Amino acid sequence: MASNLTQTLLDPILAADPAGPRITFYDDATGERVEVSAVTLANWAAKTANLLRDEFAFEVGGKVSVLLPAHWQTAAALLGIWWAGGEVVLGVDDSADVAMVPADRLDESPDVDEVLAFSLDAFGKAVPDLPIGMTDYATSVRVHGDQFRVAGSGSGAAALDGRSVNEVLGAARERADGRSLAASDRVMSSASWTDADQLIDGLLSVLVVGASLVQVANPDETKLDHRRDAEKVTATLA
Repeated sequence: MASNLTQTLLDPILAADPAGPRITFYDDATGERVEVSAVTLANWAAKTANLLRDEFAFEVGGKVSVLLPAHWQTAAALLGIWWAGGEVVLGVDDSADVAMVPADRLDESPDVDEVLAFSLDAFGKAVPDLPIGMTDYATSVRVHGDQFRVAGSGSGAAALDGRSVNEVLGAARERADGRSLAASDRVMSSASWTDADQLIDGLLSVLVVGASLVQVANPDETKLDHRRDAEKVTATLA
């Protein structure tokens, strides 16, 4: 297996279907709908990796404490961490080098040197009244390049809560096989990504087979049947 988790996930998708929808994100509480292709996802991931390396001197083997919800920007940020050769730790970890925290959880930020604050705004608005010492993700990431020179840390290195790249990929493929997911599938989910198993189930098992994801936050049950038809959903995760 390749040593870099992000390349292993994205390279086959970029080769097969770079422009098609890869993650479609809905928030039924706000009416938001954002659709990103594999190219767009890869560009955001590269920008994130460049931000980590250039602004925070992040090195291969570093750790990032991630408190972000299931969201398309979270997917891009995670892929950026792995592209930079880092380990994702889901939840508060004071031993991490960097933390990624949404605007509504800034008071839960771990005690680390660098905190990236995410507004998760569809139009890239900054986090208002950002505390001193924190960096706004939306403002900072846009100035970085959308290409990144791979910083692989070895397939046995930790990638997700102590699990190696190989272990994460193996678990993702096992989950996908268990659901008979294939590249042609359009998977709808409202599941959380708060721990490693949930993230593997809800995101990585979809990407590892080249399928696409419709991720719904704050789902309105009255809209789901119509959305399944409109988005041509072929599989649904709880």
